[in-house]
Amino acid sequence: MTSERSGSPVRRGRSTSPRPLSPPGDDASIIDSLGDSRKLQALGRKVTATAGSLINAEGVSQHYHHALGELHKELRRPGLQRSVFSFAQTTPRDLVRSRISVPEIQHRALASLPDELLHNIPEDNNQYSLFQGFQASLPEEPEQSQGHRKRGKRGQKLLGGLDDDEDPNAPPSMAKLKSKKHSLSHRLEMMGVRKHMCATEIHEIDNKIANLNTMRKIVLDRLAGLEMEEADIEVDLLEVGNKIEDLQEELDDAAALAPKSPESPELTQEEEKEETDGFMSESIYQKIPSPKNKRRRAMRRISMPILHEHLEPGSKIKEIEAHTDVVTALDFDSPWGTLVTASLDDTVRVWDLSAGRCIGLLEGHLSSVRCLQVEDNIVATGSMDASIRLWDLSKAEYAPLDNRINKSSEEDDGLAFENSADPPPPPPPTIMQDCPLFSLESHVDEVTALHFKGNTLVSGSSDKTLRQWDLVKGRCVQTLDVLWAAAQATATMNTNPADPWKQTGRVTDTSADFVGALQVFDAALACGTADCMVRLWDLRSGQVHRSLVGHTGPVTALQFDDVHLVTGSLDRSIRIWDLRTGSIFDAYAYDHPVTSMMFDARRIVTAAGEDVVKVYDKTDGRHWNCGPGADEEDTPLSSTIERVRIKEGYMVEGRKNGVIGVWSC
Repeated sequence: MTSERSGSPVRRGRSTSPRPLSPPGDDASIIDSLGDSRKLQALGRKVTATAGSLINAEGVSQHYHHALGELHKELRRPGLQRSVFSFAQTTPRDLVRSRISVPEIQHRALASLPDELLHNIPEDNNQYSLFQGFQASLPEEPEQSQGHRKRGKRGQKLLGGLDDDEDPNAPPSMAKLKSKKHSLSHRLEMMGVRKHMCATEIHEIDNKIANLNTMRKIVLDRLAGLEMEEADIEVDLLEVGNKIEDLQEELDDAAALAPKSPESPELTQEEEKEETDGFMSESIYQKIPSPKNKRRRAMRRISMPILHEHLEPGSKIKEIEAHTDVVTALDFDSPWGTLVTASLDDTVRVWDLSAGRCIGLLEGHLSSVRCLQVEDNIVATGSMDASIRLWDLSKAEYAPLDNRINKSSEEDDGLAFENSADPPPPPPPTIMQDCPLFSLESHVDEVTALHFKGNTLVSGSSDKTLRQWDLVKGRCVQTLDVLWAAAQATATMNTNPADPWKQTGRVTDTSADFVGALQVFDAALACGTADCMVRLWDLRSGQVHRSLVGHTGPVTALQFDDVHLVTGSLDRSIRIWDLRTGSIFDAYAYDHPVTSMMFDARRIVTAAGEDVVKVYDKTDGRHWNCGPGADEEDTPLSSTIERVRIKEGYMVEGRKNGVIGVWSC
């Protein structure tokens, strides 16, 4: 008892020591965990002395100082300092890695889901279970045998399908009716499940369509960016080619001015006489090379843009404020290529459709241009001054947009537009000064229609004649008198009343152009005139081969292919003729007179006195509208469309207010 009251630290420490964690009987684990007994006793004395010093116990100060000394010795050991320093530098990630094994870390990394995927998990809001969906997807079986049906009833009863209050003593007819009622109820339930499955599938398809439309828009934007970059590369290629040509001209000039070598042959007597005539004589002026007019040629697209083919039909590509008056004629060579427009403001402008800007003016006519055609680099224009002019756009200067702006600002003495909304200044006419080829002047009244193919050009005028031109010699080779042909046909009609081709020569509308439209191909010529007639001419004989009767107003538009001839008239109709029989194949009526019409391989586009272009799709027989007035929600200050042209689904229309619209059709 005295030993217990004395409070021996060793005995107290032994009595309060925790039990070993190792199982009893494992002596090796006990020895490894506790260590040497003497070290344990020394540690106990240090702890007791430290505790006594903290509570101001008497007789333990010596042990406390001794313990602090031992602790300082331990802290001075390099191994312990390195351990403490490495632990302080250890990051939390390294601590986690030291606690968790590598396979467990890999499993957690692979099993984790990002927030983006968690957001896309569909909500489980289905009102039918998976088993019901599987049961509804099974086909309905025919009527089974009675015994099999009874077994099915027993199985359904186990599943809770039949009522528990069925009377086993009921007559067979009652059981049969109840069975039929249950079968119909089950079928009705399965129908509801199938309807729900169809509705869910439609919803999923709608989501896929929306996602595909979003992806399509992204790809379209990417395609537009590629085509813009493609156009920039072609401009750079053109500039490099111009620089190469300029450098080659400089080298040729330097070689021409270089002194002759001693080995060169002696001068002839005429050259010696020219040299002795005097200083700076006229012959010397002739020998000085004249400064060559170095200019940038008009750019022709090397690659064909295809963006309009993938746009939604009826999509607006761009609008250009081209003129200040009614657009009388327009034509372009290819999609995103070169556009030429004419207006009653007495200007003819050349446009770069890719950039949407004017690159030059064709000056030379004394009055407004009524008709024109663009074929490759050649442009033919017919004017109210009774002349026809041909232009070669390949000889035009092409200046990039930045240089054009700098040039115009220098010409304006550095004065810029105060309002950025003001239109840019018109391009200088000097860039088109090499374009005119020659002028054809034989008509005595305004030229209202023309068409050329190869080296043959045919024009129609208000002087009621058609003229055939040889573009190689630049002169008229044949004149066709429409009134004389109409008079001859009238005489023939009077002698042969049974002739189905009625030919009158009368003019129903004196304000309309007498020759509204024409087209030539080899020796075949089709012409529509103000007397409501469509005449087919043979240029080899100069005679009318056939006359097509059907329109009741002046013919204003005309185009044919191998089989059909399509005509438009002021009688508010479009008629499609079969060239093999001469009969009307089809016809379409409109609310207003037709002023312009054209077709390509798929569609017929018509300008019929409205702010929209009437489009007829030949593949599916569908009629629809394209233009500024087609969108009922968007109500712009649109104007009546006067002229329309289409090529490969790329449509350009000109309006009464001078605006040009470009559309995907």
